[in-house]
Amino acid sequence: MSTAAVTTEAPQQPWVLPHRGMVGMVCLIIAESAIFIIFVVAYLYYIGKSISGPTPQQVLELPIFNSICLLSSSLTIHWAVAALRKSRVRSFNLWLAATILLGSIFLAGTAQEWYHLIYVDGLTIRTNLFGTTFYSLVGLHATHVVVGLIMLLVSLILGLGGHVREEHAERMEVLSLYWHFVDAVWIIVFTVVYVVGR
Repeated sequence: MSTAAVTTEAPQQPWVLPHRGMVGMVCLIIAESAIFIIFVVAYLYYIGKSISGPTPQQVLELPIFNSICLLSSSLTIHWAVAALRKSRVRSFNLWLAATILLGSIFLAGTAQEWYHLIYVDGLTIRTNLFGTTFYSLVGLHATHVVVGLIMLLVSLILGLGGHVREEHAERMEVLSLYWHFVDAVWIIVFTVVYVVGR
């Protein structure tokens, strides 16, 4: 007489494909990371190799306030997506507007810094190696901030128009991943340019 083996395995969950937008964004971030690595390495390689001034020590100041604004925007976009997941569209719009405001303050601070560097200190992209690598690296990051702000602004306009609902939370998660990437890159740029490079 044979005893049938009793199995107590839990029923297997069907495998679900990851969201296409998330896969696409991860691929974009990997590609963009490679570009940023090239610019960071170039900046590090050319530190101190400028023949003429001005030098980083002479003209660069730590952009603490701008950095706090940009890094804080990672929290506000996280809260925006969390509110949308709970169908709180009004809160989503408010947190998204706060994210746009913080990102815009950062961008305005960068523009003010560049204006001072160009018109007061005489540092342009053609002045020396420092100018070339500085504007290339910081400008690349600023371009990504502009692209992110445009996408966030479009999302806010759609949200205020009543076109964003809970089912769009995953798409906003994809956009927030891009914004987190922009913030993470700034930590590296800040460290390389304003701490190591000075």
